[in-house]
Amino acid sequence: MARPLRIQYPDAIYHVTVRGNERREIFRDARDRDSFLELLRQSASIYQVRIFSYVLMENHFHLLLQTPLANLGEFMRHFNITYTGYYNRRHHRAGHLYQGRYRGILVERDAYLSVLSRYIHLNPVRTQSMAAKPLPTRKKRLESYLWGSLPGYLNPRKRAGFVDYGIVLEEYGGDNTRGRRAYARAMEGDLAHGLKIKEQVIAQSLLGTDPFIAWVQETFLKGRRDRECPPLHQIQRYRAQEEILRTLEKETGRTRDEIRADRGSLRQMAMDLLYRIGGMKGTQIGQIMGVHYSTVSQGRKRLQEKIKRDPQLRKMMNRLEKDLVE
Repeated sequence: MARPLRIQYPDAIYHVTVRGNERREIFRDARDRDSFLELLRQSASIYQVRIFSYVLMENHFHLLLQTPLANLGEFMRHFNITYTGYYNRRHHRAGHLYQGRYRGILVERDAYLSVLSRYIHLNPVRTQSMAAKPLPTRKKRLESYLWGSLPGYLNPRKRAGFVDYGIVLEEYGGDNTRGRRAYARAMEGDLAHGLKIKEQVIAQSLLGTDPFIAWVQETFLKGRRDRECPPLHQIQRYRAQEEILRTLEKETGRTRDEIRADRGSLRQMAMDLLYRIGGMKGTQIGQIMGVHYSTVSQGRKRLQEKIKRDPQLRKMMNRLEKDLVE
């Protein structure tokens, strides 16, 4: 089985998800959930981990946390073993409780910390049974759900002592009445309009802006060759995508949005370079360009016909390829 990409450094922030083995329940009642939260508190204290947000569902849980000591692996190993031991003893069972190892997405703090906090808190209304319910019903469900950190963000009297609420609330005006109300309004907006995060995660491992992805690549992944770690290849390909689009912007003097919106040679050049030099598939290129994958194939064919007739376009493509390959 391919190993997940693990990047650890002091003060790194992660969105951690753990699911039950074969998607089975990992909490049977309130006692299990209370014990889980107490063990989470103890483990966070031992490993000096800061917990920002959490939610417990029937067969999985989410955590948003920071590791000042760069010890996510040690923390999660201890915590998962501890709760598994408790659960197995109480329910007279043996074996694995969780489905493989935890999933930990490295998160850029400034761009995604508060958004991820809200995304985690929305889990109780993201289930199939709740997704189609009217907005008032979903809002009531969210406000009444006890097994998450959201109540503490809205009401200081409902806070868990091990959760750090202030960092997230800074973006909303601070840990005060004004900040809590702003956070509540943001949650209401998410309920009404939805909040998508998965599509923005790179290689199931990173969530951040282009400069953050580039920094991770240069700092932790440069020169690495790991055939058993597919996410590494995906991140490297993402970096190539950025270089291709940036080089095309420089060569043409057009912005990325202008390139995407163009219905002629500009967009066709981007699609062709992403395919041949970036090693990307048509469906992936289509997502980047906002078109169907069949448009990618047709656009590349039309570009080749144009290049045969247009010497200036041919020279431009040659310069682009030279800049990107060398």
